[in-house]
Amino acid sequence: MPRQDEVRLTVPATAEFLRLARVTATGLASRLGFTYDQVEDLRLAIDELCFALIGSKGKVGTVSLRYAVAAEALEVIGTGFFEDDSSSGPRLNDFSRQILGALVDEYGVARDDDSRPCFRLVKRRTES
Repeated sequence: MPRQDEVRLTVPATAEFLRLARVTATGLASRLGFTYDQVEDLRLAIDELCFALIGSKGKVGTVSLRYAVAAEALEVIGTGFFEDDSSSGPRLNDFSRQILGALVDEYGVARDDDSRPCFRLVKRRTES
């Protein structure tokens, strides 16, 4: 996906700060001309994927998000930088996979080359 603009955000890895991740994504999607429903889909997908990184109780550390804005799409890459990350990595249950499959065009969770938990999503603007 050709990148035009990029926004970076780093927040503490707790639920109350992940609101900033959602607000940033929805603001950028609105700027791209996404419909209200598409913006809401993106907001929900960010929630699901951030939760996959930090879990229900959060973690000690930060989540860094990179928002790549292209003409017709928004790509978001989130990476966890945690003090103690001995877990097996980010996980999605079957229900989360179904939700994400319906909300965004592409998504994935894994560990990056430095073994940090991460996610990637792509939401394309479509005409309604």
